[in-house]
Amino acid sequence: MKDTYRTLAGTSESLHKVKGSKHYGYAFRVRNEDEIRKRLEEVKQLHHAARHHCYAWRLGADMKRYRANDDGEPSNSAGKPILGQIHSFELTNVLIVVVRYFGGVKLGVGGLIDAYRTSARDAIESGKIVEKQVTSEVSVDFPYDAMGGVMRVMKEFALEMLEHQFEFKCHLITEVRLSELNALLEAFNSIDFVNAKVVNAV
Repeated sequence: MKDTYRTLAGTSESLHKVKGSKHYGYAFRVRNEDEIRKRLEEVKQLHHAARHHCYAWRLGADMKRYRANDDGEPSNSAGKPILGQIHSFELTNVLIVVVRYFGGVKLGVGGLIDAYRTSARDAIESGKIVEKQVTSEVSVDFPYDAMGGVMRVMKEFALEMLEHQFEFKCHLITEVRLSELNALLEAFNSIDFVNAKVVNAV
């Protein structure tokens, strides 16, 4: 497997109009299916009056996890063209959502495919594509007394905390390049009462 992958730097948007219909495109960088669900809900709340919130996503450096959803549009007229743009740009860890407001003129299946494809492409192109290192998320559980040792390891490997909870029982999630994963786990687990384990590879 390659040790790098292409994804988006952040969130981007687009608007495509055709025959009175408006297609709002949203491109998100995501890490997991929980983030995908959260982003979808945000778009649905923002466009609660729209009938169609079509989307596609792909996850993982191996690009093997993906899904497309037509959300009530004719079969393969929305989700598949959106997913096609994710493939075309060779992206992963991304979610593209296209929201359609009907303008009174039917586009036909061919017109829908073109509109959703264009909206997805515009949303991607309005953002920035970046190349990222393949990393693995690591979950670390430890008592408060072990905080000093855990923070020393974090500093030694120049890591950032993605999530953390510091109470009597502490917990944090970080990510590290795959080439450094084994050394990091060994460093964490050599500290008394510290339990570090892999959450997933990105």
